[in-house]
Amino acid sequence: MIYSILVVDDDEAIKNSVEEFLIIRNYKVKTAANAQQALDILKIFSADIVITDITMQGMDGLELTKKIKSKYHADVMVMTGYSAEYSYEEAVKAGASDFVFKPFKFEELELRISRVLRESEIKQERVNLLKKLEKLAITDALTKLYNSRHFFSEIKTEIMRNKRYSRDLSLLILDIDFFKKYNDNWGHVEGDRVLMEIGKTIKSCMRSMDTAYRYGGEEFAIILPETGIEEACVVGTRIKENISDLIFEPEPGEKKSIKISVGATEIVDGEDYKTFIKRADKALYKSKDTGRDKLSHL
Repeated sequence: MIYSILVVDDDEAIKNSVEEFLIIRNYKVKTAANAQQALDILKIFSADIVITDITMQGMDGLELTKKIKSKYHADVMVMTGYSAEYSYEEAVKAGASDFVFKPFKFEELELRISRVLRESEIKQERVNLLKKLEKLAITDALTKLYNSRHFFSEIKTEIMRNKRYSRDLSLLILDIDFFKKYNDNWGHVEGDRVLMEIGKTIKSCMRSMDTAYRYGGEEFAIILPETGIEEACVVGTRIKENISDLIFEPEPGEKKSIKISVGATEIVDGEDYKTFIKRADKALYKSKDTGRDKLSHL
């Protein structure tokens, strides 16, 4: 991987010599003579590291460091030839990853760059790991949809947003018809295959703003922000029809289809999440009580 470095120094000799050395060491390099020029370059140049002098006319290196860290993901190394005027603590407080005193040997500079890059990679690996763990904590392992714990968290958030901005909000609850019978006949492995395929189908039918959840064993929920009941029913019908089109083969030569019942509802003013969910459940039971394989709304 080729890393990108921006060198900022108003001393042409130092700037040019550092640039030449880094290019030889296979870095992609840009240079700037002052802080403002550096900020302009960063708008179009994605730097992994910015190496900046502290003492420059106009904006100094510490202020530049603060601006970079507030807007970009680049690490910053600051250089100074006036060790008495600035401290390592000041640089770190501004957001710098390292502090280099002039004059320096290029070999030392490269070692420091390597250390900063290595530490940045470790930090990013930790961030990625935490994101994976967070995703696992809110994801149903079988269907890859969000789990019920995340559903209750998100439905509360969406209701608060609905109250604040007076935007539409609808909810779908889906249940597989006669799923216990399917499991009893063909076993839980085949039942799990059905759940996985339904999860994929729900995802394929959703809009970007919608979120889907495995609400219970064979129940699924879909939160539809900024959506009235008519549009929610369109989404629900599309999901129901696409699931009906699925063909499963629990045994060779034995082809089976799956039907679902759907309940849909739109939030009303002043409604809390429990009442909202309860109305969607009632709509679902209405679908089941009136023959299943249909969508009802309340």
